[in-house]
Amino acid sequence: GAAVSMKLRDGPSACPSLWRSLPCPPAELRLDLVLSSGQTFRWWESSPGAWTGVLGERVWTLRQEQDRLWYTVYGEEQDGRPDGAETDQILRDYFQLDVGLPALYRAWGAADPLFRKVANDFPGVRVLRQDPVECLLSFICTSNNHISRITAMIERLCQAFGRHLCCLDTRPIHAFPSLSALAGADTEARLRALGFGYRAKFVSGTARAIVEGLGAEGLRRLRTVPYAEARRELCALPGVGTKVADCVCLMALDKAEAVPVDTHVWRIAQQRYGAVLGGRSLTPRAHQEIGDFFRGLWGPRAGWAQAVLFCADLRKGQELAGSRDQARRSRGRDNRGRCP
Repeated sequence: GAAVSMKLRDGPSACPSLWRSLPCPPAELRLDLVLSSGQTFRWWESSPGAWTGVLGERVWTLRQEQDRLWYTVYGEEQDGRPDGAETDQILRDYFQLDVGLPALYRAWGAADPLFRKVANDFPGVRVLRQDPVECLLSFICTSNNHISRITAMIERLCQAFGRHLCCLDTRPIHAFPSLSALAGADTEARLRALGFGYRAKFVSGTARAIVEGLGAEGLRRLRTVPYAEARRELCALPGVGTKVADCVCLMALDKAEAVPVDTHVWRIAQQRYGAVLGGRSLTPRAHQEIGDFFRGLWGPRAGWAQAVLFCADLRKGQELAGSRDQARRSRGRDNRGRCP
């Protein structure tokens, strides 16, 4: 308990023996942008600039200082602690650090003045390479939902069905549930009780369908098949439409060309790019046309370019909401101070 609390607060400079680091300049990765922009829902800012979360059934805290990414791993006994080369590799793989980001930003900016304008303020936004099961079941929960609510749902899911890993500052942390844990006959009812609504049926149904069909390994093997085939397989699962399938293709199955399209992205295509696409509603054909449009514009890693614009839009939306709240609060204060 106490040692863990100390590690969380003090950061790498205070506890060098418990921390390791990788070279990683901010132009390659910005933790604050990547871990809070709706790609993953298992990380939180545990102290200013430090991000704690679950990755590969282990609990990590990450932080950036100058050109290095520092990390520490908890909850393992000394003899079971993975060696540094292994943990370095897990992070490299998760953040896809072998993909050089600045060169991609330059190429996208050269092809697209709009991208160039936005990207300057949002360096280091990259696509994560997530566990396919976790990514798929998490994104089923995203339909008609927003990030803070999805994060709370996934937290409840992990507490109810996932293995307990450790406690940090009295906060219990659980692994993402296994497929078998979610394939039980009572899963749907338990998820409804946890506030999952209609998504309960899709989460439990998809877990069961994978257990009885592809299996976790088969799902992971979709990394090696063409994008269209992977998407077709995913869309056959309960509650998985084109948007969710594209998110999973991009963020878990190595399909960098997948461009997830929601009404928001569709609007961007029409308003900012003047693209006459997709008719009046977001049909599978519209998804395909918009995806093809952006692939034509940004090239084979179009999904990565879209992640940068999505992050920028999300941030601007959050700032806007924040300033509206601020204005509302100060109006409230003014009103309270006035005589009737």
